Amino acid sequence: MNLLLRRTTAAVLALAGGAALGWVIGSILRWPLFGLALGAAICVLAVTVRDAWRGRRLMRWLRGAQDQPAPRDGGLWGELGYRIERSLRLRERLTTQEQARLQQFLSAIEASPNGVMMLDASEQITWCNSQAADHFGVDPERDRMQRVTNLVRSPAFVAHMQSGPYDKSVVFASPGGRITLSVLVRPYGEGMKLVLSQDITERERTDAMRRDFVANVSHEIRTPLTVLAGFVETLASVPLTATEQPRVLALMRQQTDRIQALVDDLLILAQLEGSPLPAADGWIGIDPMLARLLSDAQLLSAGRHRIEIAAPSGCQIAAVESELLSAMGNLVGNAIRYTPDGGVIWIDWRLRDSDGRAEFEVRDNGIGIAREHLPRLAERFYRVDGSRSRDTGGTGLGLAIAKHVVQRHGGELVIHSEPGQGSSFKLVFPAARARVGAGRAVGTTEGVATSA
Repeated sequence: MNLLLRRTTAAVLALAGGAALGWVIGSILRWPLFGLALGAAICVLAVTVRDAWRGRRLMRWLRGAQDQPAPRDGGLWGELGYRIERSLRLRERLTTQEQARLQQFLSAIEASPNGVMMLDASEQITWCNSQAADHFGVDPERDRMQRVTNLVRSPAFVAHMQSGPYDKSVVFASPGGRITLSVLVRPYGEGMKLVLSQDITERERTDAMRRDFVANVSHEIRTPLTVLAGFVETLASVPLTATEQPRVLALMRQQTDRIQALVDDLLILAQLEGSPLPAADGWIGIDPMLARLLSDAQLLSAGRHRIEIAAPSGCQIAAVESELLSAMGNLVGNAIRYTPDGGVIWIDWRLRDSDGRAEFEVRDNGIGIAREHLPRLAERFYRVDGSRSRDTGGTGLGLAIAKHVVQRHGGELVIHSEPGQGSSFKLVFPAARARVGAGRAVGTTEGVATSA
């Protein structure tokens, strides 16, 4: 209102001034009325031309990119240009803020470990994060606005998308069968859908391992229990002679020891899985452990093998002694069980010159293992020859325990073997966990002590 009043006042004043000037000039020329009309007309024409020029400048600015300030003219057009520019700048700031919030939201979804895919009312892909693209084998740019069931053709997924309802997830293998997906569909908006995908391959594998583990434990325990039950029934119903009784009792003790060994190994595994990782500053000496391993190996071998062990080295390792002894003892026990009488078993501890890593190795010249079995040797209850393993008293958990122990200490289990050429089992520990003496520089141990 004020702007319009000022504009009207300025126009009236300009018109009056032009008319007065024209009347003065007309009076001098003796045509006062004509001069009055001519002055007023010229004033109106000047005001009109000036306004048209200012309006044209403003329209030219509006048709452009508005990256420059609006024309700073006076009067109505200048005020109008200023207000339009301020409104546009405010809208640009609001749009920039909304785009930043949208980008932040999309970045958060992109960082999600789960897949997120947005579909329109026609089930066409409008957006998806990189996880969803990897899960479903699509390209976020190339496949945009493509119908999802034309790209993901798993029968379970297509049937789920077509039938609904979407209150439960659907599980199927990803395109190519690399992973197993759990997909949940959630409708939103006007016919649009949100497809959420999760890689459950590891969970499925863990569940399968758990089922296999329970089945294996049940099988391992059922066999000796069946034998014990048979002997108990025999003792209860059939009187044994003095010759038969010691044999039966020995067999019963053998089966009892087998169950006890299995339970002990299961308890060790449970303790390993539930314990915190070993500290890196609890140093223990290697030489006392090697001496204990030699004593246990001699007792288990009962003179049937030649055992060679590394001479004292003064090495230390940051580890849990009970866990390390268990892992080392399992490797030594396996070598003795599967090496024929008269064979040789080498027990060695060394520090590599190349990288400072520590190695505990048990090597034998026994029967060896075929190459196809090596990747699965450390699996729980996996046996190359099940009947032979049971005959030698193995539980099928020794290598699993050794692998679990060395991994808890940041190392790895390395196995090399060839049929008829013997086997080598190494526990390799990181350099940060090994040293010579109380912090002296690491070096290679030398010397061998032999036990027949």
